Amino acid sequence: MSDDPFSDPNAPIADADRRKRLRFRAWRRGFKEADLIMGRFAEDRLEGLSAAELDEFERLLDAPDAEVYQWICGAAETPANFDGPVMRALKAFRFEADAAAGDGPKG
Repeated sequence: MSDDPFSDPNAPIADADRRKRLRFRAWRRGFKEADLIMGRFAEDRLEGLSAAELDEFERLLDAPDAEVYQWICGAAETPANFDGPVMRALKAFRFEADAAAGDGPKG
């Protein structure tokens, strides 16, 4: 988004700006456990996501926090419309983070 008040509000968002906005949103969902997983995932993996994967990540950020957290942790089945490459990467990322911390999988 431009700081220019006369810029076109319908102009596409630059890729770097979009990633910055998604990273910010991932850390500030309002549900601490989801913030930690989604924020860390964004910090670690966002730069490597394709445009389609960024779309999927953004849809996950728009979904209710508690539901997304349950899907990531395996406490609830992920609906088909959210069960894509990014959700699978989030689940694997969470498992890797738990293993690195010595906590083992939770949920």
